[in-house]
Amino acid sequence: MTSADLAATRTAPRLTYLVKRLELAVRAGLDAATSRQGLTTPQYAALSVLRLRPGISSAALARMSFVSAQAMNEMVTLLEGKGLIRRKPDPNHRKLLQLFLTERGETLLEACDAQADEVEARMLARLDPAQARAFADALRLCAEGLTSE
Repeated sequence: MTSADLAATRTAPRLTYLVKRLELAVRAGLDAATSRQGLTTPQYAALSVLRLRPGISSAALARMSFVSAQAMNEMVTLLEGKGLIRRKPDPNHRKLLQLFLTERGETLLEACDAQADEVEARMLARLDPAQARAFADALRLCAEGLTSE
């Protein structure tokens, strides 16, 4: 889409407005879903990352979970206290701690996933499967367009 094409659509809401509106609606849905499991949405995101990247450091987990290192340190302490994650010294770097999900964390994550699936199903309910795939592809491409150099 060119700048001229975008300018011609000014009677409609800006795409950035629609994206933010969707983000807020998704966040509200996830907040409600994760709170039923005793977690926050950022905690759910961190556990989801740990499932994909077991053994990562707290700093890497913070970057991948979209929170500050300080916030992640507090979150790790809390999640460890709840028995959802465990820390283990990195065998290659004495000062680094690796993070892992516990069995309890895996179980809770699966329950949150089921709730998140419901949020996504509601979000996509008015799209057919081809539109849903195209939407996911478009979101990925848009994010890449803003983050690539």
